[in-house]
Amino acid sequence: MDALAVAVVAVVLVVPGVVLWRAVGGRRAFGTTAERATHAALHEASLASPPLRAGLTVDAATRSAGHLRALLGSAAVAMTDTERLLAWDGTGQHHAPVAHDLATDALQRGRTTVQRVTCGDPDCPVRSAVVCPLVLDDRVVGTLTAYDTDAGPGLVRAAGEVARWVSGQLELAELDESRSRLAEAQVRALRAQISPHFVYNALTAIASFVRTDPERARELLLEFADFTRYSSQTHGEFTTLAEELRSIDRYLLLERARFGERLQVVLRVAPEVLPVAVPDLCLQPLVENAVQHGLEHGRGRGTVTVVAEDDGAQCRITVEDDGVGSDPERIRAVLAGTADGDSIGMANVDARLRAVYGDDHGLLVETALGAGTKVTIRVPKWHAGVSAP
Repeated sequence: MDALAVAVVAVVLVVPGVVLWRAVGGRRAFGTTAERATHAALHEASLASPPLRAGLTVDAATRSAGHLRALLGSAAVAMTDTERLLAWDGTGQHHAPVAHDLATDALQRGRTTVQRVTCGDPDCPVRSAVVCPLVLDDRVVGTLTAYDTDAGPGLVRAAGEVARWVSGQLELAELDESRSRLAEAQVRALRAQISPHFVYNALTAIASFVRTDPERARELLLEFADFTRYSSQTHGEFTTLAEELRSIDRYLLLERARFGERLQVVLRVAPEVLPVAVPDLCLQPLVENAVQHGLEHGRGRGTVTVVAEDDGAQCRITVEDDGVGSDPERIRAVLAGTADGDSIGMANVDARLRAVYGDDHGLLVETALGAGTKVTIRVPKWHAGVSAP
């Protein structure tokens, strides 16, 4: 193996994409052979990582195999799953049809094997193979095979390290998929939670206008249809703040028809934050809570205020009501998921915000008995992996 392959053993477990250099009087090019090999290995690992984060598929294997071969400095590399060859990169393509058969022992035993390769072409450099299992949660899900003229200790060790690194990328891919499935399940739970109580009250309010004001009844019925359509459709994990606010506006329009002058609504939205991507249905449960606690459990009039404003690199959104408020200890229990009663909405939103942006971006709730409630959300204007369709 060349110096690049030797460098793999030392650096393959380092976070891909990190570029190391020594600065003496400013930046300078890598000087020694070891420095250049280390940089080249890190570069190849950073290129192989993104496709592998999609899982062990034909496309991911095809796109990453060349970079893995460059990491190993071998004549060829093959990747398989438990049933078939996924990709071959390098010379000796005529050996590809039996690559999966060659991997059978490693797949069954879950251990690296070194095997001789028979070839009738005297010019073919493929004479040995190092077959390494790819392991995910103690399950062998595939193999990485390095082919070369001689499978010396250096290639065996390097192939093993690269296979462990690939297994780590596949584990991250599975975690990403699990997170995505969880987020989808949480949004489905919110959609299923559209209160039958709200539906009944909205339809009752619409019915009250059928004879006295048919045109308004028609308009409200269309708004109700649009609201329920948005709330029940799958938009993806994220949507724009503009779409979320549009749905909230429909909801408040229906509630104003029900409560009349008792419900006052204040909306203040900075135009520059409308395109910001936010988790789907992240505001609707908060506005529903504000109406419920501001009017349904209160007396007289109530005001619900929704503000979305620019805050530097972030967008700050507040939902506030001047209703009966709540015991702060109960809110803590709601956000912790330990409260009794119908509290899935707020806890759901808080959990999704923390999962996407980190614990610093959970809900900030200010409340006290008899003092109303103010809920604040802060979302970055840009965040890796967050985009609206």
